[in-house]
Amino acid sequence: MVDSIDNGTAITRQGYDEIKRELQEILTVKRPAIANRLKEAIALGDLSENFDYHDAKRQQGFLEGRLQHLKALLGSCTVVDTPSQDGNIGMGSTIVVRDVEEGFDDEYTIVGPPESDPSEGKISYESAVGKALIGHKVGDKVEVSTHAGVFVYEVMSVK
Repeated sequence: MVDSIDNGTAITRQGYDEIKRELQEILTVKRPAIANRLKEAIALGDLSENFDYHDAKRQQGFLEGRLQHLKALLGSCTVVDTPSQDGNIGMGSTIVVRDVEEGFDDEYTIVGPPESDPSEGKISYESAVGKALIGHKVGDKVEVSTHAGVFVYEVMSVK
């Protein structure tokens, strides 16, 4: 089970690569575009009432904050390259679970907290569902306690 990683948060190789791509886009596309906007706004003169200047400065602040966050994340994360190959659910596993009471299936991929996006089926190993499913295999029934109540899932597949 992935509970804590000594030198940072665990993320999948795909998540790591996505963060690197975003960082590269900030450095090569977004940052130069903001610098250009600032240069053009400054050329207009009187900055005290120049909306373009103030908006570009605000966006620059957000962008620089995001840049620092991504650099810190990449510098402290632990990359988990492959999901468990023994049939047990682990980081990087894509699973199908059936809600035993309601009878519907959901597909999830277990990922690290920074890459979690429940709307896309990516759940963190730190979430209630992720924690409960880690280590289980096909056929297991898993009770998950969440803020919305207690659910029982049956693991239908693990990839």
